[in-house]
Amino acid sequence: MVTLGILHYVYIIMTVVIIAALVLKKEIVLPCIIGILLMGFASSGSIIKTIQIMYNSLVTSGSEFLGIIVVIALVVSMSRSLASIGADELMIRPFQKVIKSQKIAFFVVGFVMLITSWFIWPSPAVALVGALLLPVALKAGLPAIWAAVSMNIFGHGMGLSSDYFIQGAPAITAKAAGIETTELMAASVPLWLVMSGVTLAVAFIMFLRDMKKTPAQQVIEQADEAKPTVEPTKFAYLMAVLTPLAFIADVVLMVIFHIVGGDATALVGGTSVIIMSVIVIGKGDILASMDEITDMVKDGFIFAIKIFAPVIVIAAFFFMGSGEMAAKILGDGSPDILTDLGMAMANAVPMATAPIAVMQALIGVITGLDGSGFSGLPLVGSLAHTFSLASGANVATLSALGQIVTIWTGGGTIIPWGVIPVAAICNVKAADLARKNLIPVLCGMGATLVVAMFLL
Repeated sequence: MVTLGILHYVYIIMTVVIIAALVLKKEIVLPCIIGILLMGFASSGSIIKTIQIMYNSLVTSGSEFLGIIVVIALVVSMSRSLASIGADELMIRPFQKVIKSQKIAFFVVGFVMLITSWFIWPSPAVALVGALLLPVALKAGLPAIWAAVSMNIFGHGMGLSSDYFIQGAPAITAKAAGIETTELMAASVPLWLVMSGVTLAVAFIMFLRDMKKTPAQQVIEQADEAKPTVEPTKFAYLMAVLTPLAFIADVVLMVIFHIVGGDATALVGGTSVIIMSVIVIGKGDILASMDEITDMVKDGFIFAIKIFAPVIVIAAFFFMGSGEMAAKILGDGSPDILTDLGMAMANAVPMATAPIAVMQALIGVITGLDGSGFSGLPLVGSLAHTFSLASGANVATLSALGQIVTIWTGGGTIIPWGVIPVAAICNVKAADLARKNLIPVLCGMGATLVVAMFLL
């Protein structure tokens, strides 16, 4: 039997306050700071230690985001260098013949994101798709916020929740549930289709409704106004060809050598630096390039930090719910709050099909609050095993339901601190993106839950 302590209750109360602020469309940095202070004091009982925990939580949170901050900064810096010679405009011309409308742009960006996420996972996919296809989508009149929604739903939702090729997510869930990975994947297909289909349909309907208010031409004109015209040279044409080829080569290498996750992101980031360096050197003035590349790197990091700064504070609070991160922030012996809450809910649920399915979905949402799509998978897998023994429910279906809900929540679609990579590359507010995703994803989860009840 799990015993909840003061830290659990402080975390629950402050989470409710933060979610209420989000619903009211208010910024949530201040509630998160208050939450960190309360958690620190509840843990230590010391004012001095509480103040130190406040600082340490931000450092720990920042270190977790450092990799994605750097790659976003480098991709943005590279984009600035491409724009300085007019190569960015040249790169998108071939795509413009295919991506001629907002609707086509929405689905092309999404499906490319889905396929790339299946093979190299969403984080590096965000950088690749953002660098190569986002400018084309904006040129076709797709607003940045809806480009971000498309990337989120297809990549961090549909792609990561299935993970049919790398099989990282199903392997973790299946191991905890005591079943074969292939059994879990087979059971997940109908649920994944329902979740993906309903979410995508609702999102697309909302997208069409928004587009009636924002004509494509208005978006295109705004994009054109924000960008100075540069007359391209032969060197610009060369870089317009070499840049996409370099990233395509990255993808090929990732597939051949099974480079995924952080290693794949590192390959994209390193390629961005090389391309940027070649461009500034290729302009011909070596001395001038030394100053120019410094300014480009500064611009990239200023952009990335501006986007990530509030999220570092927000995530610092929610990281306290995860046992491993809580130990780094609050000290050894800190409880794994989200897991404890999940176990407490599981102990309270009646052993019948409908309550079990609802509880498994709720636990998936709760364990996803730390912004990691994977940290809750061992719990939902082990609970599926426990629930199936107690009730006779299908363990593979229960596991698949938990995996899908956990990843759609924590993997990065409906919580602001989980959608940051996409929000950053599209230059939109993370809270705005999470709000756009919320209704479609909740509709998808509701439909998936109903179908799961019949399959159990």
